[in-house]
Amino acid sequence: MDGASADVTMAQVRDLQASLFPICTKGSFLNNLLNRTLRNSQIDINADGDTRQLDSKLRDVKEVFPLMKEVDCPYQAARWPMECQVLDDPVVHIHPTLASYSEKEPLYKFTGKEIQPKQVGEDSGEVIFKYYPISSVNYFCRSAVGGSACSLAHSSQDPSDLIFESRFESGNLAKVVKITSTYYELSLRSDMYTNRHTQWFYFRIENTKKNIKYRFSIVNMYKSESLFTAGMKPLLYSTKDASQKNVGWRRCGESIAYYKNDAPNGDSEDNPRYIFSFLLEFPHDMDTVYLAYNYPYTYTDLQDYLIKLKDDPVKAVFTKLRVLCRTLAGNNVHYLTVTEPCQEEDPKQKKVIVLTARVHPSETPSSWMMKGFIDFLTGDSLQAKELRNRFIFKLIPMLNPDGVVVGNSRCSLNGRDLNRQYRSVIRDAHPVIWHTKLMLRRLIEERQVVMFCDLHAHSRKSNIFMYGCEGKGHEGRKLQEQIFPLLLHKNAPEKFSFEDCNFNIQRSKENTARVVVWLMGVENSYTMEASFCGSSLGSRANTHLTIKDFEDIGQTFCETLLDYYNEDPRNEKMKLKICSRLMEQGSNAEQPKNIDISDYSSDESSTSVCEEIVDKLSFEEDVTSLTQLSIIVPPSTPVVPKRKSRKKKRKSKDCSTKIITP
Repeated sequence: MDGASADVTMAQVRDLQASLFPICTKGSFLNNLLNRTLRNSQIDINADGDTRQLDSKLRDVKEVFPLMKEVDCPYQAARWPMECQVLDDPVVHIHPTLASYSEKEPLYKFTGKEIQPKQVGEDSGEVIFKYYPISSVNYFCRSAVGGSACSLAHSSQDPSDLIFESRFESGNLAKVVKITSTYYELSLRSDMYTNRHTQWFYFRIENTKKNIKYRFSIVNMYKSESLFTAGMKPLLYSTKDASQKNVGWRRCGESIAYYKNDAPNGDSEDNPRYIFSFLLEFPHDMDTVYLAYNYPYTYTDLQDYLIKLKDDPVKAVFTKLRVLCRTLAGNNVHYLTVTEPCQEEDPKQKKVIVLTARVHPSETPSSWMMKGFIDFLTGDSLQAKELRNRFIFKLIPMLNPDGVVVGNSRCSLNGRDLNRQYRSVIRDAHPVIWHTKLMLRRLIEERQVVMFCDLHAHSRKSNIFMYGCEGKGHEGRKLQEQIFPLLLHKNAPEKFSFEDCNFNIQRSKENTARVVVWLMGVENSYTMEASFCGSSLGSRANTHLTIKDFEDIGQTFCETLLDYYNEDPRNEKMKLKICSRLMEQGSNAEQPKNIDISDYSSDESSTSVCEEIVDKLSFEEDVTSLTQLSIIVPPSTPVVPKRKSRKKKRKSKDCSTKIITP
């Protein structure tokens, strides 16, 4: 290729880059970015310098997204699919006050008199809000900052009607039908480019009237089971209360019901929908309020938080913010490295702990848990300093920013659940998962990755709990995977439930992050689930979990890491004794048994957890059993044996499929 042709090629790449991703003035790309882009996109150019084939290839922007990494410019305005309408004014919510933190918000108590109104539909009502992003093709093709210009979505003629809106970041509301002046039927938008996953809602209501009880029915919920049947209430945010009383999100609603939509205009039996109905009284006249399924945490919220962290002169010494890759829409996926600058001769002696969050957009508790984890880890406590001295933390706070931006419940813009794509090798369709696996593989090759945890939220169970991977195939490692969740339960007994944990690997979960990372050789590989609803434990029973609860469990996770990886020589003995006690009590992968060991605190003034627990475990120490329970390092990549024959499976129909490592 001659010089002139090369100049044309590079100029076209620059033009494409500039049109797709406007660059921040203070940002800069890596010097070799364009060379890598051309080398990896596998574009053929003939000897005459014909660039027609280049133009064709570059139109497929998916080839370019994973390769662009802005190191010095972490902030980027959210990019939307072109068919999405977005309001100009950003939505800002205050953080709840410490006073509101101390209040326990009880679950709804059912009276048995809750009404279950059937769907009436727009034939007998008036459509006052309607917003469905319409694409000429039923798949993602283009994105832009701010999406497209807004058109009128309101059609109400009555000035007393409530005014609805959801065309903002993470918002989700598709249609509102006014049945009476105080009764409204709402429909949610399904995940983009799918017809499923209507669970997350987040919308705004204006023109409110107090001392009036309004009924709202969301008529197209997707899941047959919901925590709304267990007493969960929706969340309300009043802008007047926020400005006048410094009060943020709080639970609301009465006469709550969740039931199947069997109206004639409901969906068919093959695709059933459910109705969530509740009464609501607004606190003020002429207020602007927001209703949400759970505490929102947007992509912009994350970027604001990361920029403050990056600009802190003290924390910048031990934190490094980088861009892992770009999503399909071109949004940055950030990852944070937290560790003290290494002073030792062999820096690779430090072990690695990896945490990820928000692969499912609606699971906002995972973002609050990650925030609590980062807040504690980057703090100035002795425990935080010890963790940074001993470990390297790799944190990906938001795996699915595209889904978060548009207000999806579960999927990315390719219409797929990204947590079921960890065995996929298609970089262009799932760039975030591809780059996450690449980062993990390189870490495993260079260092010892001792723990991986993917943070989630659960829509059917109470409490906070973990899913792990049963490692019974390793001699001497039986039930070792249960130790960390057990210690976490002892540190947070009113929020974290060990008996709600599960360490069985079902076939439907073989493509998830937890299982795939375990198969890559990380023995302690977990999913931590936080209930959208509340706790059933101790004094917190029948109360909702709050933002502070989610942040606190992130802090407790850090404290438990110090307990689990305590350098006291007796720590390994403690783990062996805990395993022995668990086996004695009949603990197994599907039904973990909580054992009676001392509750302990992980604050800085407490004595070693090893000393406290070993002293409390009063059973006799047998030399032979300790030899059998000796710690054996697992192979770098556990091997999955061939599955049993069908005849053997039929004999035990109740047993779920497991992956067993030798």
